[in-house]
Amino acid sequence: MTSSIWRYPDGFWPNFLGLGYTFLGYFFGIFMLLQESIFWNIGGVLLVSHPLIYSAFFIHELMHTNVFRSRRLNSKFVVLLSWLNGACYARAADLRHKHIRHHLDRADVITFDFKKFLRDRPNVQKLVTLLEWAYIPAVEFMMRAYIIVSVFITSSRSVRRVEIILMLITRVCFLYVLALLSLKAVFLYGLSYLIFIHAMRFIDAYQHTYEAYVIEGYGEAPGIENRDQDYEYRNTYSNLVSRRYPLLNLLTLNFVYHNAHHAKTRAPWYELPELHQKLYGEENSQVTPMRTLFSNFHRYRVERVMSPDYMAPAKGPGSPKDFIGAVGVSFLTAV
Repeated sequence: MTSSIWRYPDGFWPNFLGLGYTFLGYFFGIFMLLQESIFWNIGGVLLVSHPLIYSAFFIHELMHTNVFRSRRLNSKFVVLLSWLNGACYARAADLRHKHIRHHLDRADVITFDFKKFLRDRPNVQKLVTLLEWAYIPAVEFMMRAYIIVSVFITSSRSVRRVEIILMLITRVCFLYVLALLSLKAVFLYGLSYLIFIHAMRFIDAYQHTYEAYVIEGYGEAPGIENRDQDYEYRNTYSNLVSRRYPLLNLLTLNFVYHNAHHAKTRAPWYELPELHQKLYGEENSQVTPMRTLFSNFHRYRVERVMSPDYMAPAKGPGSPKDFIGAVGVSFLTAV
């Protein structure tokens, strides 16, 4: 009977365990943040941040209807998980639409042109550049802030004002209660959230060399006819945590098998390693192991903000030294 709610018959245990870890790990991690012991606190920071990462990748699975049969149930879980990670200010339907457009248009489809916003405001650009240099993900916070502010400055979104205000109240109340229990826990929670943001943006930065299009509402990116499946494959990369130890890729819910995901979007997360092996075998020029990208993430952390091009990674062994990467293209910040 329980298997009937799942999108695939073999999805019960993987999704039950994965979602269970996401929710239980998050709340037990907060419990650890509230303890006096520094060792509990360090464990709590890591335990909160990783379920936050899982919450994002499960949202991705839910948007593709790869978890539950019912689209409504998938959407309800998107709402629950997005509350955990702060993506709750965007509607589940909007997040899903923009992400599906990313697949159909073979483009990075965004709503807020933050680069134009910064070019028009040099002083703000200097501040954002300084924050990014200091490893504070200012662009990601700008994208999240835009979702909230847009309902007050864009007439077409004004109907969501009450919804956004109520969501803000619930988030503030959560932090207020946490502060009543322990101000230290609030600081540590903020650290966990920063780890989560950095992990997500690091993974997102090196999965595509698509063109980015600013699309309002439910429009589509222009020039779709020029972007075929070969273009999709050549501009998609699988930034595996490890080739040698595939189980380590579960740290990202197998999201790093990105070429396999784009080749078959209805393949659930737990089938992606096998699908990747079947499609590409051991040798695949589109695999860019994470260990080769850490230095890029550091080196281009400022240049990436305003760069007009992600730059394609050089082919062959060694570090893809010219791969600047993307920023501000998270599927959690599209409306």
